[in-house]
Amino acid sequence: MQFSKLSGSHLNHLSLIVGAPFVFTDSEIMRTYSRDETEDLEFFPEAVVKPRTPGEISEILSLCNKERIPVTPRGAGTGLSGGALPVCGGVLLSMERFNKIIEIDERNLQSTVEPGVITEVFQNAVKEKGLFYPPDPASKGSCFIGGNIAENAGGPKAVKYGVTRDYVLNLEAVLPTGEIIWTGANVLKNSTGYNLTHLLIGSEGTLGIITKAVVKLIPHPAYDYLMFVPFASPEDACNAVSAIFRGGITPSACEFIERDAFDYAFRYLGEEPLKIEKETGAVLILEVDGNHPDSLLRDCERAAKIMEEYRCGEILFADSSEQKEKIWKVRKCMGLAVKGTTIYKEEDTVVPRALLPELLKRVKEIGKKYGFQSVCYGHAGDGNLHVNIVKGDTSDYDWQHKLPSGITEIFELVVQLGGTISGEHGIGWVQKPYFRIAIDETRMRIMKEIKMTFDPNNILNPGKIFNLPLS
Repeated sequence: MQFSKLSGSHLNHLSLIVGAPFVFTDSEIMRTYSRDETEDLEFFPEAVVKPRTPGEISEILSLCNKERIPVTPRGAGTGLSGGALPVCGGVLLSMERFNKIIEIDERNLQSTVEPGVITEVFQNAVKEKGLFYPPDPASKGSCFIGGNIAENAGGPKAVKYGVTRDYVLNLEAVLPTGEIIWTGANVLKNSTGYNLTHLLIGSEGTLGIITKAVVKLIPHPAYDYLMFVPFASPEDACNAVSAIFRGGITPSACEFIERDAFDYAFRYLGEEPLKIEKETGAVLILEVDGNHPDSLLRDCERAAKIMEEYRCGEILFADSSEQKEKIWKVRKCMGLAVKGTTIYKEEDTVVPRALLPELLKRVKEIGKKYGFQSVCYGHAGDGNLHVNIVKGDTSDYDWQHKLPSGITEIFELVVQLGGTISGEHGIGWVQKPYFRIAIDETRMRIMKEIKMTFDPNNILNPGKIFNLPLS
């Protein structure tokens, strides 16, 4: 499909809609918005526009739909699949001015929030009222609620509390044709027709632009306990994960980290806030939370006994806020640490929890076959393993021509194991070539038909997930 270039007339129209101070075309601004946190990719928009109201977005999309101008919505730019990259040029529509917490409804345990609110800012605001919004991606200190919804973000606490989808009750959204809709109702149960709310969640900004979200809250747990558990073998650590759940324990977080990942994190931080013995091959971070400390301590004791059966080392029981913060600081910086040190590609694989050891083992075998190193960590309690493939000594030729075959084998393995190619980062731009490994022709056709129903001219975040038209 052929898109139109932005003209002077288009820019004047956009300035009339949002005000001239919120339309940008200078090269430095374009460069800033040409990237997100995905690898080292760069695509320049023709203009950056920063609206403030749903009505302004409606006018922008109506104009762009009529004139066949591509529009790429962007939150905080923390995505890892290229979802916010303006690969077709056109308008980069930034949601950063939509930054208000509209209401915290303590009686009904829900909140109405704009998409440009930083996730951690929102979590802290509801915590002051004794409430809890559990989704906590690693970038929660900078990512936006709207981006979390667009990608159906997870994070460590998803193992107990679920992902973003489990907390969204209703959405206000602007469709590519300019209509403004609410997708559902502010209620806990809703069987009134198709679930448009869940359809927009995880749609990666390709079906509509979210302008308000009504989210569910729960009471904040009073206590949490954290265990830092070393293992000589990564396979032992992975095997222990399934055993913990089979033992009747539901942790609020269960994270797996390879030894190499700590080395990257320590170099990135410029310090070693945690002591890792030389013989350690991997670590599990295990957290339990709730309102009854005696029960939680019994869960920790039971978990420790189970992990001892898998040859764990000495367990660090974090008994202070400072220790807990050190542990989570190291875990949550790992993606940035790898990216900041080397050229890399991050694959967001997910399999049934008990098959993590098999996945890890065979990922390493594929790496040896194709000559690449992988650094693995992730949300083991969900079976979600982040495979960071680092360039290291790999030649430019092999990186460009052989690595895609290795990634294909990893994704084929994941599907064979009953999993899929993205647990929480989305397909976006970088995983699009591999999408057909996980999705059959019928599902692909249905998804494309949904996209064309919402967006008949394919102006909204074009080039992401799959190519149009249907054929």
